[in-house]
Formats: sequence, C-alpha cells, structure tokens
Amino acid sequence: MTLGRRSTKENKSIWQTTRESLDLTRERAADLIPGFSPERIEKIENGRTQIQPEDVVLMAESYKAPALRNYYCANECPIGRQRNLPTESKELAQIAVETLNAVNRISKNRDRLLEIVEDGQVRTDEYEDFVEIKANLDRIALSVSSLQLWVDEQIAIGKMKPLEEEQ
Repeated sequence: MTLGRRSTKENKSIWQTTRESLDLTRERAADLIPGFSPERIEKIENGRTQIQPEDVVLMAESYKAPALRNYYCANECPIGRQRNLPTESKELAQIAVETLNAVNRISKNRDRLLEIVEDGQVRTDEYEDFVEIKANLDRIALSVSSLQLWVDEQIAIGKMKPLEEEQ
C-alpha cells in the first residue's frame, strides 16, 4: 500500500482540504468514492478538470461532508451562485436566533407588505419599503438553508436519522 505524500501546496481547494481533514490519501479516497481514481481526484482538487454535480454528490456522501454540496451550489454552479445559500456551517443556536430575528422583522412589516401587494404591483413610493421587506424574507430563506445544511451534517455523522425516516 502506498502511503502518499503530504501536500504543501498553498490555497488548496475545498475538495482537497476536506479529503485531507479526514486523513485520506488520494488512493484511499478513490477506494471510498465509486468510479474515482486517484488521478481524477487530483485533477478535481487542482482545478484541472471541472467538477460535475454528480462528482460533488459522491464526494459529499463518501466524505460524510454535506457542506461540499452546499459549497458547490453556492460557489461553482452558475444557477446556485445567483441564490444566497450559506457557504459555511453554523451552530444550531445561531441558526435559531437568526431565524427568529428575521421572522420578528417580517412580522413587524406584515401589514405594510399587504398594503404594497394588494394592487399586484410595487409603486415607486412603495419600492423602498418593499426592498426592506424582501431583504427580511431573504434572511428567512437563508436561515432555512442553514438549518437544512445543519440537519444534513447531523445525518452524515450519524447523530440524526433522515427526517423522512422519523415519520
């Protein structure tokens, strides 16, 4: 068995840092990821080949690192980059506080939102208020994404069962 060398490269990709954080050589990682070779892993890690969504799914599952899917969607997918997805994990308490703060803000603006959308359009005099309300709704959406990432991480490390199995 080949032990592999430790990389001294600076500015490593998330694909490489995740593998290395698990103390895996490329050879061992290739054994874990169906259809991967050490050479393919090296090309993905060094950016010499464009990682594909199905590669991300396999790596995230094999490494038990769902944050890799989120990273890909938020940073490399052309569609996902347009959405405001969390790119880092947060603690559950922080997610809860951010969610409740965003919900409280939107609750305060509920009546104004109804006034704005009642006629099916956003008039010039309503625009500033509408932008603020949308920003609060975006915060809620981001909190939901953060919570989903947290749940996925808990499932990956075996601290939770998939929510579908709970029912």
